[in-house]
Amino acid sequence: MDLLQKIKQNASKVQKCIVLPEAEEERTLKAADRILSEKLARLILLGNRDFIAQKEEEWGLTHLREAVIIDPKNNPEKDFYADMLWGIRKNKGMTLEQALKLTEDPLYLATLLIKNREADGEVAGAKNATGDVLRPAFQIIKTLPGVKVVSGAFIMLLKDKQWGEDGVLIFADCAAHPNPTEEELAEIAIVTAQTTKAIVGIEPRIAMLSFSTKGSAKHDMVTKVVNATRIAKERNPDLQIDGELQADAAIVPEVGASKAPGSAIAGKANVLIFPTLETGNIAYKLVQRLAGAEAIGPIMQGMAAPVNDLSRGCSIDDIVNVTAITAMQAANARV
Repeated sequence: MDLLQKIKQNASKVQKCIVLPEAEEERTLKAADRILSEKLARLILLGNRDFIAQKEEEWGLTHLREAVIIDPKNNPEKDFYADMLWGIRKNKGMTLEQALKLTEDPLYLATLLIKNREADGEVAGAKNATGDVLRPAFQIIKTLPGVKVVSGAFIMLLKDKQWGEDGVLIFADCAAHPNPTEEELAEIAIVTAQTTKAIVGIEPRIAMLSFSTKGSAKHDMVTKVVNATRIAKERNPDLQIDGELQADAAIVPEVGASKAPGSAIAGKANVLIFPTLETGNIAYKLVQRLAGAEAIGPIMQGMAAPVNDLSRGCSIDDIVNVTAITAMQAANARV
């Protein structure tokens, strides 16, 4: 059984409720039908009921009737959610009138449903920009206790099984935080370890990447990685983590043995933590294109409840897969 099949099988067991706020978007509706058909999650769809019913018939979507459908613009519970939003944001200057308007926005309503424990997670981004998806989540759901930074991990499935854990590598941060501090980089390593255990089901061996290995270069950027590694170890002594390591020292056994003798991680890493967003984003796209790897994600980490942001170029398969992952994140949520 491959990893995606395993994730889907586990998601079908936990049956979490995921809200899809872009239910008037074609790929999302078709993905929703598959999600329900495969019983990967229970769904709340946000959109116009008549439009969804029309497309259900037009596209032969036979499972959408199993979903709960809420029309944000004609929602009998609108006042309830507006009061909730106003209570959360009034100290930031939001008026009740503004809250009433925002509850008609599917992205805001989705997060309010999660806040009210009617849904366990959200998947969006097929037609909305990342900032628009995450802004309501930051305002309403917020981050996990003790976590200040949200990051995005990718599960990289490589054809060559010699890398990582039988061809599986986890890359972070590739999606969210441009230039983390050493404390934030340590947080990213810790939450990525949790994602690796919860979603991938493997024991993380974390390499903190740099252009230096064990003091081979001196620079402020290297010092950041060294300090981040130390902080992560102090916060979670059980972590299998080492750094600073160059990429080849992290994943190639012979190079790891040469450049970092005695390291338990060098040459064996299955989790790669990048020092900046640009390095992580560039790396995952290059591996995806040049090595033909499948990149699953981004899996957003650090939120108090899972909210995952899709690429606007996503496929139906992407939406289905990320929904299964979101269900597993919800099943393993700490709060």
